[in-house]
Amino acid sequence: MIKHVAPALSLKGEITLPPDKSISQRAAIFSLLHEGVSEVGNYSAAQDPQSTLRCVQHLGAKVTENAGRLIIEGTGRKGIKTPDGDLDCGNSGTAMRLLSGVLAGAGVSAKLVGDESLCGRTMTRIINPLEEMGAHILARNGAYAPLFINRNDALKPLSFELPIPSAQLKSCVLLAGLFGEEPTEVIETLPSRDHTERLLNLDQKITTDRKIITASLTDEIPNQSYIIPGDFSAAAFWLVAGAIQKDAEILITNVGLNPTRNALLDILRDMGADVTIENERMEGAEPAGDIIVKGSDLKAVEIDPKIIPNCIDELPILAVAMLFSEGTSTISGAEELRHKETDRIMAMSKMLEAVGANFEEQEDGLIIHGDPEFTFKSAKFESFHDHRIAMASAVLSLKGEKTSQIKDAESAAVSYPSFWGDIDQLRVES
Repeated sequence: MIKHVAPALSLKGEITLPPDKSISQRAAIFSLLHEGVSEVGNYSAAQDPQSTLRCVQHLGAKVTENAGRLIIEGTGRKGIKTPDGDLDCGNSGTAMRLLSGVLAGAGVSAKLVGDESLCGRTMTRIINPLEEMGAHILARNGAYAPLFINRNDALKPLSFELPIPSAQLKSCVLLAGLFGEEPTEVIETLPSRDHTERLLNLDQKITTDRKIITASLTDEIPNQSYIIPGDFSAAAFWLVAGAIQKDAEILITNVGLNPTRNALLDILRDMGADVTIENERMEGAEPAGDIIVKGSDLKAVEIDPKIIPNCIDELPILAVAMLFSEGTSTISGAEELRHKETDRIMAMSKMLEAVGANFEEQEDGLIIHGDPEFTFKSAKFESFHDHRIAMASAVLSLKGEKTSQIKDAESAAVSYPSFWGDIDQLRVES
């Protein structure tokens, strides 16, 4: 689908975000592991969480819906069944990596498959530690899905220092560890998303330079009954869109404010964005609140590579903010972007190139020479079937002089099915 996006004079109004995908997928998987009934409110209708939900059903969870809540009857760790067919993870790397940990830990034989994009992403980082724990994994070319997973010998405990700050890798090893008689520990030297530790209430030892999280059979899997907050990664598009549009004012309600997810807030504030938070509260184990963003005069920023894991998904839209900022901005230490749904550094470069931006592509990031008065007539954007590139291109299109085109725009539905309608809702044309 080619989407035509006309420029906007401003953006005003209130937005309710889609539910957080990362929390939704964990809620489904952890509800499977909980022996009993969990009631999950505001579960995401996006493609990735729905793929995860179908997978946990194939593993034995019973799922019904009542008054907008998912009622998930879990099997517990001992009741996970061998699925009748393949576990189709769709486009979801979270589903494939976390479920790999569950299967390896449980000793359940299964085949994990996915779409073309997912099957092009290496799984080596999870294969190695899971095999150390005793799993047998057959992967295409030794690294790619489909993955055939089984385990015949006893699960071995592992002390695993994360080679990169990755919440998916961390969660994979911890989920396998939950099935072990002896504790498995994951050592984290740079922070990554902590939803798994929060939602499973795992033991954590935190020092000045590291965090050690442990998991074993002695850990009780908590009931997963809570309301899932809105996706901060989705909010990021409106935070930037509002900041770069003259006289804009957008209220974004029920936003997840997990401190390991919201580095973009601090970055935008450092850039001079007018952003305020109201109605702060807890939704289960996760903080949430409402955010107001207004049109702002932005200045350039150099992102510390240490916080890249905390804003990795927001970098495509952050590049748009940098384009309309005063001075030269730098993204570095983001080589992981080359291994997402597409090579996102390349895709971000193509997006900027389409509007004639002044920038340089680096192996691990971008250098963007911004201008608050930057303008372009129109552009034809390639999304590369990547939802975040499609949506970042749309926010950029709003600043054009004429209507722009975005190819394969339907990819936005992977994380934000109502995105295109929300643009129309906020648009001010006269």
